[in-house]
Amino acid sequence: PGHCHCPHRTDDARARAAPPRATAMSVILCSSSYDHTIRFWEAPSGICYRTIHYSDSQINKLEVRPDKQYLAAAGNPTIRVFDVNSNNQNPVTTFEGHSNNVTAIGFSKSGQWLWSASEDATLKIWDLRATGAQADFACTAAVNTAALHPNENELVAGDQAGNLRVFDLTAGSCSRELVPAGEVAVRSISIAANSSRIVAANDKGVCFIWRLSDNANEHFEPLKRIRAHKTFILKVLFSPDMQSMVTCSADHSIKVFDTNDLTLSKTLAGHSRWVWDAAFSADGQYLVSCSSDHSLRLWDIAQGDTIRHYTGHHKAVVAVALNDFADEQAPPQAAAAAPRDDDG
Repeated sequence: PGHCHCPHRTDDARARAAPPRATAMSVILCSSSYDHTIRFWEAPSGICYRTIHYSDSQINKLEVRPDKQYLAAAGNPTIRVFDVNSNNQNPVTTFEGHSNNVTAIGFSKSGQWLWSASEDATLKIWDLRATGAQADFACTAAVNTAALHPNENELVAGDQAGNLRVFDLTAGSCSRELVPAGEVAVRSISIAANSSRIVAANDKGVCFIWRLSDNANEHFEPLKRIRAHKTFILKVLFSPDMQSMVTCSADHSIKVFDTNDLTLSKTLAGHSRWVWDAAFSADGQYLVSCSSDHSLRLWDIAQGDTIRHYTGHHKAVVAVALNDFADEQAPPQAAAAAPRDDDG
């Protein structure tokens, strides 16, 4: 169990495997890999029930719209949006405008617009009901990561040159710039759902945490610098309940920090290669991670144990998206991309 044989199933099995119509309480879990597929998983059983073949490029990031109807896939250089509730291999919308890898994507709470960041050194805003980018923001280096502030008026980007920039979406300009560690590339950013903190992780395994005021462009109060790993941090994220912060690394581990005192509470060991991405459950009690070992793991954060494996990809799994929010207006997880390891 857990291995995906979707293309070879009998008609009866295929009928049983058809995706259930998304409801407010359903769980959407999907992943993308260097094997050029997106896979949808039954979270409790580990069974893959749908595979989208994506021949255009690698997929760097995935994001499920808050209402669970659409999945956005960030490729090179296009963004494609798929219907979650069908077996259609073709996207419902394609956004073209970036000229290099799209490294981060996310939906607005309403689901009516999408933001993206790219190695072409730009951030873009897209309207799902229109063609072409609605807004464009220029950076001075390849953008590795970005996160939308919960106020939805500010987009924070981290780049290859080590800069952290806050863009005011209303004013259409950069309102603040930080350089936490010289020219060390910023690899991942996460902003707390309650807007209280922001964390940036870099290629030397260091996390920088700031306390935020209501507006990200007004005040960054330094809280702590944490040397979480000795090599790349590929993903950092706060849990929705702000009880935990996790880091995923090229050292094969995931570390869990207590956000109350920012101390290490446990290390999640099990993956055998780079850990690229992770997503929390809505209650913050569970984490799904993905790795160059071709697998995903579902972790019980409190116990520190793997409680489910998801196997079926044939190459490195570099992106995961999870949406089990009961409230359709709940904020999606921010997304970001990372350097490629030797598992191409």
